[in-house]
Amino acid sequence: MTISPSKSTSRLRFPFRVQLEPRLANVPRWFPTLVSVGAIVVALLIGAVIIAIAGGNPFATYSHIAQASFGSLGVFSDTMVKAIPLMFIGLACSLAFQMRLWNIGAEGQFFMGAWGASAVVLLPILPPETPRWLFISVMILVGMACGAIWGFIPGFLKAKLQVNEIITTLMMNYIAVSWVNFFIFAIWTEGGFQMSPVFPKNAWLPRLTDLAESVPIFRGLTTHFGLILAILASVVVWFILFRSQWGYEIRLLGDNQNAARYSGISVTRNTIFVMMLSGALAGLAGMSEISGVVHRLQAAISPGYGFTGIIVAWLAKLNPFGVILVSILFGALILAGREIQPSGIPKMIQGIILVCLIASDFLLRYRVHIVRRTEE
Repeated sequence: MTISPSKSTSRLRFPFRVQLEPRLANVPRWFPTLVSVGAIVVALLIGAVIIAIAGGNPFATYSHIAQASFGSLGVFSDTMVKAIPLMFIGLACSLAFQMRLWNIGAEGQFFMGAWGASAVVLLPILPPETPRWLFISVMILVGMACGAIWGFIPGFLKAKLQVNEIITTLMMNYIAVSWVNFFIFAIWTEGGFQMSPVFPKNAWLPRLTDLAESVPIFRGLTTHFGLILAILASVVVWFILFRSQWGYEIRLLGDNQNAARYSGISVTRNTIFVMMLSGALAGLAGMSEISGVVHRLQAAISPGYGFTGIIVAWLAKLNPFGVILVSILFGALILAGREIQPSGIPKMIQGIILVCLIASDFLLRYRVHIVRRTEE
C-alpha cells in the first residue's frame, strides 16, 4: 500500500534546494584569490569557536598573535626571519605541484640543504679566512645541490619506475633527518651536544643589524639576506612557469599529461628536472636558515617548515608572488606560537586553514545554485 504525503506535510519541506553545476568555463582571475581569502576567514571563525569552547578568549588570542608578530618593527623583523624558509619551500612546492608532482619531501630537502651548506664550513671545503662573498656563494651552490640530489631520487623513481612520489618523498624526510643527526652527534658535535661548532662570521648571511652604524633604525633587526634571495627566487620561478617554454611544458603536463606526451614533450625528463629544481629551492631554504639564523648545524632547525610550505603553496594558488605574502602570514603564526598557550593553538589554526583551503577548491570546480522547489 502506498501512502501519499498530505499537503500539510509537503508544505513543511524546505522551499529551496541546492543545485551543483560543474564549471565548464575558466573562473575569473580574481575568483581563486577571493575563495582563498574566504577560506582563511572561515578557518579563523572555526578557530575562534574552538578557542571559546576550550574556555579561551578568541579576540584576545588573535589580538596577541597580531601584536606578537606585527606589533613593532623588531617583531616584524623576527616574523620575516620565520617567513624566509617558508618562501623558498612554498616556491619549491608550487613548482612541483604545477606539474602535479606531489613533493611531500621538502622537509628532508631542507635538512639536506642545511647539511650541504654546513659541510662547506665543517669539512672544511673552504678555509675559515675565505672572503664572505665566496663563502656564501659556495654554501648556496652546495646547499642547492644537496637539495637537488634529494629531489632527484624520487623524481628518477617516478619517471623510470612509476613509484609514487608521495611515498618516496615522505620516507626520505626521515632518512634526511637521521643523516643530519648522525653528523651532529658523531662527526661535527661540539662537546657531545646536539649541535656543531659555530660557523665563522664570514659564513653568516648579512643581517640588517649589520648596517646599524649607517642606518640606526636597523639596530637589532634580525632579517637577513635570505629575504633578497627569496624574492629573486620568486621572480625566477615566475619567469620559468609563465614566460618560458619549459614552464609551458610543466603546466601542460600538469593539465593533461597525455596531450603533452602526444605533442612530443618528455614526461621523464621534465619529471626529473622539476623534482630536482624543487629540491634545490628547499635546500636553499635550509642553507638560509643555518647561515642566516642559527649559524651552526643543529637538530632543531625546523619547526616543520617543509610541511607548512605545502599549505603556503596551496593558499597562494601556486603563484610565486602569492607565496611571498602567504609566507609572512604563516611566519607570524610560527612566531606567535612561542607565546600563545597552549602552544598548539597556532598549529591548530594552520591545520584548520589547510582543511578549509582544500574544501574551498570545491567552489572552483562547481557552481552552486539555490533554486526554489517546484510543486510535484
